[in-house]
Amino acid sequence: MASSDPRKRPTRPGPWTPATEMAAMPPSSWAKRTGFHPKFSGEANDSNSGQITSQPPHPLPLPPKSREVDTTPDLEAGRPTLGTSSNGEPAIGKPPASKEKEERKKELKPPVKKRRDSNGDKNSRENVQPAMAPIAEEGSRRPVRNQDGDVLDVLQRRTVGDDDGFVSRHTNMKYELRDTPGLVPVGLYGFQHYLSMLGSLILIPLVIVPAMGGTYEDTANVISTALFMSGVTTVLHTSFGSRLPLIQGPSFVYLAPALAIINSPEFLQLNGNNFKHIMKELQGAVIIGSVFQAFLGYSGLMRILLRVINPVVVSPTIAAVGLSFYSYGFPRVGACIELGAMQILLVVIFSLYLRKVSVLDHRVFLIYAVPLGLAITWGMAFLLTEAGVYNYKGCDVNVPASNIISDHCRKHVSRMKYCRVDTSDALRSSPWFRFPYPLQWGMPVFHWKMALVMCVVSIISSVDSVGSYHASSLLVASRPPTPGVVSRGIGLEGLSSLLAGLWGTGTGSSTLTENVHTIAVTKMGSRRAVELGACILIILSFIGKVGGFIASIPEVMVAALLCFTWAMLTALGLSNLRYSEAGSSRNIIIIGLSLFFSLSIPAYFQQYGISPNTNLSVPSYFQPYIVASHGPIRTKFGGLNYVLNTLLSFNMVIAFLVAVILDNTVPGSRQERGVYVWSEPEAARREPAVCKDYELPYRVGKVFKWVKWVGM
Repeated sequence: MASSDPRKRPTRPGPWTPATEMAAMPPSSWAKRTGFHPKFSGEANDSNSGQITSQPPHPLPLPPKSREVDTTPDLEAGRPTLGTSSNGEPAIGKPPASKEKEERKKELKPPVKKRRDSNGDKNSRENVQPAMAPIAEEGSRRPVRNQDGDVLDVLQRRTVGDDDGFVSRHTNMKYELRDTPGLVPVGLYGFQHYLSMLGSLILIPLVIVPAMGGTYEDTANVISTALFMSGVTTVLHTSFGSRLPLIQGPSFVYLAPALAIINSPEFLQLNGNNFKHIMKELQGAVIIGSVFQAFLGYSGLMRILLRVINPVVVSPTIAAVGLSFYSYGFPRVGACIELGAMQILLVVIFSLYLRKVSVLDHRVFLIYAVPLGLAITWGMAFLLTEAGVYNYKGCDVNVPASNIISDHCRKHVSRMKYCRVDTSDALRSSPWFRFPYPLQWGMPVFHWKMALVMCVVSIISSVDSVGSYHASSLLVASRPPTPGVVSRGIGLEGLSSLLAGLWGTGTGSSTLTENVHTIAVTKMGSRRAVELGACILIILSFIGKVGGFIASIPEVMVAALLCFTWAMLTALGLSNLRYSEAGSSRNIIIIGLSLFFSLSIPAYFQQYGISPNTNLSVPSYFQPYIVASHGPIRTKFGGLNYVLNTLLSFNMVIAFLVAVILDNTVPGSRQERGVYVWSEPEAARREPAVCKDYELPYRVGKVFKWVKWVGM
């Protein structure tokens, strides 16, 4: 018989060790110093997972069944397993133990703060907490169900000093979803929210407008339009969409298809300023794709698609979006390596090494890593330019490279162009006031092949948004949204992209994935703060000098910021695996195959038919987006060739296809797959807090009450 003395407890947990005893084992000395807490994925209980479990060195007898309690929660069934105590009475999530064990557990575990649940039961969390702690990820909040089928809001214990942000809103959030602390605090926090996401809002226009042949003035105008549409669509989404505090704006999901359309074969032969012509083509494609996305949400088809969208699908899809732009990142930084490397180094230092430094109870370096790094690098570049470091005798940066005769000037023209900060006249040429208006670039042009590409991309954008809805709801809301609320949010994102297409931002509008990380870092989840920040953004978009100032950011610094932003996007995509069994061999293989083929298959399409000595008319960092002219699919239908070659060259499309097929065909339990738990509509209607979180305002919900698939 196993000894009950905790001091004689085996140091290596075997399969016979109860989960609660493993959770109560004291950490080693290095673990005490680092604050590490062991986590057990629970895969050892799955006989089909293929993972080898550790066995004790000698066979040990099982403890008596009469004194043992099965505390392993049955997440697949949706409720904790009931155990039986020594006196025959049922015990929920808490096994009987001696006083010595109880005292030891109290010393090792932080106290759980009791909070009255919305159903009035004070002890509902206390009963479920011990059973969930060994298998749930620390800092997360995973809904489970009790015997009656009601969703229980399980608050997980949090490691002291852990600043990853993914913790319960009741212990870590300063402002929750429906909090309105006051006009001044809401305004400051809202503006802070947008300032911390500056890179995601402005970088896409800084990439696509020069690629279309636009001038600095065109870039400034598109940036102002993007800021205006981000503010308008954010207010619409927080009011009539998912109602979560998620910022809408130009998404990197649309960047690859935009670059593919810009580099289409029919546009490569155009001469002169092609900006307006290509922009009208982009507008037409975005409008058709947005109409399809709106139909996907408001028709109820999104509810069906939610059945196949899980963390194992969302994770590689979002990660592939960030990984797909590696050919643009550091190669553009290398044009002025000292400024680009300095920009990257500063952002890394602020976001990692100085992330715990607080000023007035604000982690300014972590929250404002991007704008601080940009300001310092830009200031240094200005000083170097004024000091004459990048002045070369007899050389003028305004002379085209083809007209330069001197070898000395031809050698240094690149450094003069990309290192100096006075080569842009965007700020001087921008007006003080400019109102963005629809169809400002002309009437959109519609081509079915480009529109079909955008329709497929809108599905990828919806998958991205689903992951953001789930993650943000665990931070700020009382429960996850219902499938109808998710469909409503996707439908409104389609309408937002329609507005973006009419106004001409160059890309569709979608939920910014980085928003979830911003909520976790700033601890600000107030819907009103995001809306007020959106109003401030709309006002700033009317000031033309703001767009001109942003357009004057040197291209090297833009590329350096993109290196950090795309890396963050990749990491945020992979972080969705925390909702599944990340150690499962099934999930590891699926994620590995999805990521590998998302890089390898597009590389085959992008390199097909290109010899090493081919003289291409586009820069090397845009070569992955001209695949439509030389791809391997060459049927007699030119439009079909364009669509298939283009779509199969997108990393995110391949990652989504591989992941969604494997995750929905390879056997695996719901817990192992991490199937998203959405709130049941009937239970949500009975819950006042959930209704206040997700109901449409101004009695609009009663008008559309008959539309069951897009409501509560």
